[in-house]
Amino acid sequence: MRSTPLRRRRLSRKPERRRKKPPQTPAEGEGDPEFIKRQDQKRSDLDEQLKEYISEWRKQRAKEEDELKKLKEKQAKRKISRAEEEQKMAQRKKEEEERRVREAEEKKQREIEEKRMRLEEAEKKRQAMLQAMKDKDKKGPNFTIAKKEAGVLGLSSAAMERNKTKEQLEEEKKISLSFRIKPLAIEGFNEGKLREKAQELWELIVKLETEKYDLEERQKRQDYDLKELKERQKQQLRHKALKKGLDPEALTGKYPPKIQVASKYERRVDTRSYDDKKKLFEGGWDEISKDVNEKIWNEKKEQYTGRQKSKLPKWFGERPGKKAGEPETPEGEEDAKADEDIVEDEDEVEEEVVEEEDEEAEEDEEEEEEEEEEEEEEEEEEEEEEEEEEEEEE
Repeated sequence: MRSTPLRRRRLSRKPERRRKKPPQTPAEGEGDPEFIKRQDQKRSDLDEQLKEYISEWRKQRAKEEDELKKLKEKQAKRKISRAEEEQKMAQRKKEEEERRVREAEEKKQREIEEKRMRLEEAEKKRQAMLQAMKDKDKKGPNFTIAKKEAGVLGLSSAAMERNKTKEQLEEEKKISLSFRIKPLAIEGFNEGKLREKAQELWELIVKLETEKYDLEERQKRQDYDLKELKERQKQQLRHKALKKGLDPEALTGKYPPKIQVASKYERRVDTRSYDDKKKLFEGGWDEISKDVNEKIWNEKKEQYTGRQKSKLPKWFGERPGKKAGEPETPEGEEDAKADEDIVEDEDEVEEEVVEEEDEEAEEDEEEEEEEEEEEEEEEEEEEEEEEEEEEEEE
């Protein structure tokens, strides 16, 4: 019979041996009276020491409680004083705030009154100007260019007007309307008086609408004149830029063109002045080349006219190739030939100069024709734009 693993495990266990406790021996000196006395003495000493510690701790605790009580009283007093100070400060702040609000209100009322007075004066001036314009019916420019008057912080009146907020504009509008629109005193009016008042108001409305239409038409004419002046200015600036050798649109922008005052290929220290640099890089290469060529031509001409004229040596005897009736020496013939050669050279030089001048004149004529064509094209474009604007307005 085979034994299973469980049985083997059980059989393999050995019975545990119980350990025997050692025999208890009586404590040393358990029955000794001196030892007991010593132990009692130690206990009494410890009790006294603990009593001393407890009394010291109670004294320290009482002292700490007294200090804590004093601190709490001090804290309560400080809280009361701080509350009083805060109340006084709040009262002072409230008074200051009320005073500030009162001053702001007074200042605001003062400013409103000043604005009202200023607007009244402006309205009186405007009415006087309109009356003067109606009185004199002379024709002239429908716009005037007034000098700029610097206001507060160096800003003009127009700039200050643009920088105003909506609230300020609304306030000024109310003030302006308050003395432009007079209140209707119609209490106690009968039917006839009411009809007269209505007729008077109707006439006033017609008058104001007429003035409004006149001012709108005047503004349109001014806008058109300003546009025309701007176009003329652009044309002048284009011609000026072309004369300086720049791009035609170089001077028509918001900012002037950049001036090149140094070459990026130079590596030496430039000691020329600003004017010299400006003239050097602003164009005009044709004039510079023309001056240089003329200088070289004058030097060559002086060199040619100051040359030595070589003569043939005299022959002692009959020269070869002599014919009957000819002079002995050909000095006269040589001088005549030399004069003829000089005249021919001068004629050729004059013909070349005339040809160069003709070519330059032809180039100038071509440039002028191109400029005229550009101007015509621009005028046509402007006319087309005006027609489109008129069509859009219609």
